[in-house]
Amino acid sequence: MALSTRQRRPELPSAETSRPPQSSSSSSEPYTKVNKPERSSLVGEEKPLGWFMPILALGLLRYMSATSNIIHDCDEFALRSYLYINFHELVGLPASWLFRDDKMRVFYAVRLFIGVISVIADATLVVALSRRYGKRLASYALAMLCLTSGCFFASTSFLPSSFSMYAMSLSSGLFLLEKPAMAVAVAAIGVLLGWPFSILAFLPLVLFSLAKRFKLSFFAGAVTSLVLVVLSVLVDYRYYGRWTSSVLNILVYNVVGGGESHLYGTEGPLFYLRNGFNNFNVSMVLALLFLVILPIVRRKYTPDLLVVVSPLYIWFLYPVYPLVCVAASSVIESFPDLVRDKHNPNDNSIIVVIAKVIRPLVLSLILCASHARTFSLINGYAAPMEVYKVLDHYHEAGSGAVLCVGSEWHRFPSSFFVPDYVGEVRWIDDGFRGLLPLPFNSSLGGTSAAPSYFNNKNKASAQQYLNDIDACTFLVELQLNRPYPSRGSDLSKWEPIAALPYLDRELSPPFYRSFFIPFLWQEKNVFGMYKLLKRVPKEQQAQLDVTVTEP
Repeated sequence: MALSTRQRRPELPSAETSRPPQSSSSSSEPYTKVNKPERSSLVGEEKPLGWFMPILALGLLRYMSATSNIIHDCDEFALRSYLYINFHELVGLPASWLFRDDKMRVFYAVRLFIGVISVIADATLVVALSRRYGKRLASYALAMLCLTSGCFFASTSFLPSSFSMYAMSLSSGLFLLEKPAMAVAVAAIGVLLGWPFSILAFLPLVLFSLAKRFKLSFFAGAVTSLVLVVLSVLVDYRYYGRWTSSVLNILVYNVVGGGESHLYGTEGPLFYLRNGFNNFNVSMVLALLFLVILPIVRRKYTPDLLVVVSPLYIWFLYPVYPLVCVAASSVIESFPDLVRDKHNPNDNSIIVVIAKVIRPLVLSLILCASHARTFSLINGYAAPMEVYKVLDHYHEAGSGAVLCVGSEWHRFPSSFFVPDYVGEVRWIDDGFRGLLPLPFNSSLGGTSAAPSYFNNKNKASAQQYLNDIDACTFLVELQLNRPYPSRGSDLSKWEPIAALPYLDRELSPPFYRSFFIPFLWQEKNVFGMYKLLKRVPKEQQAQLDVTVTEP
């Protein structure tokens, strides 16, 4: 006979198997709709993190990143779909209407937009971690996502690999929230709209999502992929004037051997390990130890969390940066489990207490080292963007001014930082033998044109350099302590109008240039001067020559 759950009566042993288990705090009360425990995968009564705190914390740090981040890399968009660029027009186009006379504001508006995407993706991951593995682990991950240098800088970089990183965070969060179909769809977006090579990083998550719910996950992934491929081909046809697949092009260029992709540099595994330590310090080491502690904590973290962090052991570039934070947080949270008596889950011996105390100390060490790294990069290498901003104050140079850049071509921050009165940005031959951008010429066919100086071997074209240096109105130059003179050192021809210190990587000790240590950072490192120079008018040059030759 069925018993009403509304009747208050003593517990019967025979009824224990027909009712949900009761928490220890309510063992004296029957299971009723009034005191029914909330559904949660967490043990105990701990309330998981809500959305407010992750969004607030990530929002503040992403705003700081968007407004202070340097430009770390440049990209070759001839191998990218215009669909990726057009996606950012959602904000870029309205911003260009609103800030018609200030292109730099458009630049920062786009940065804030991608920062918002990063906030949504990382907040989803944090909330998912909290619901599955507890508030402490999620809080540790949140702190690292906010403050580790790798995430701080990558989160607002306008790069396809950063876009794949957002997709990795969001896809991982959806996977942990038991939404495998949505996780696969987001993974497809990260690969096809962002960086195709990130498919290796998404592979474990996609395979396990298919294993969980094959039909729905396969359908979601297939439909998303088909829509994106079709859109990409159509958009690229509009801009390139021919049918082409950017995904196929980049694979052929970099993998099959369709071009000289190694011209801009190749690095071995040690580079990525050093880079990982610089950007994540101790948390990088802890993240790699996740597999080592897994036999002890496998009940807690397998299989889902293992699936989420497994790309760390496949690929180490921007897309997996958030997973470093997740894996490191898992290891830190498990410190007491590593020393606790496995036969006594309630063991609170002195060594377990010490392990609990060590957790916040290790986290504090990681965050302090991360701040030191972030501060060093911003203060050591921010000069290029700041110097170009000075151009806004020299409109008296007149329309048609020519801005010349030599060996500093790779730090050119984009045309967003070049005022409209500057007619051209031209390169000066300083020894680089790769292909550089040339001024856009709409008369040659616009974006669909393939001028004769373009090539798929990254070989320099004679037309890319300005031969007549006297045509330069402005000159951007990095002056370092080297045994050869720089163009800007001739003060009879060039007048410095902006000069900021720039960290000399070659002459500064690796440790002191990588991490900011008060007083020692300035004392131990060597700095050059990043300069914006304005050509001295010929009349003034003549007067200077007369002054010099007079006895």
